[in-house]
Amino acid sequence: MNNLDENQISKKIVNCCYKIHTTLGPGLLESVYLEILTHELRKSGMKCEKEVGIPMRYEDVKFDLGFRADLIVEDLVIVELKAIEKVLPVHKKQLMTYLGITGMKLGLLVNFNVNLIKEGIERVVNGL
Repeated sequence: MNNLDENQISKKIVNCCYKIHTTLGPGLLESVYLEILTHELRKSGMKCEKEVGIPMRYEDVKFDLGFRADLIVEDLVIVELKAIEKVLPVHKKQLMTYLGITGMKLGLLVNFNVNLIKEGIERVVNGL
């Protein structure tokens, strides 16, 4: 799906999350939602990689694994999935750090363990 910007990609991601949540509801493991979201995004023609190790630099030393992104969509949007009772401020800070390391501008923090999926999706931006 070339030529889509971050906002267009995030809209497709949100639509897939909505479909999954209305079909399955809350209460499953994060790994289940990750597999199904990956399937839905690929089915819609989106390029996505799951559990991607991202290297980082610190004091001119490259570390092979700075973090592991749950999902990177179209090389532009990081998706961090949760299936927890409550998203904490540290989860948003973590995603913001991931965006800074990669230079990406948009991340979605998605918690499937909510009654309405719109309550579980938060956009995190890095200069977008």
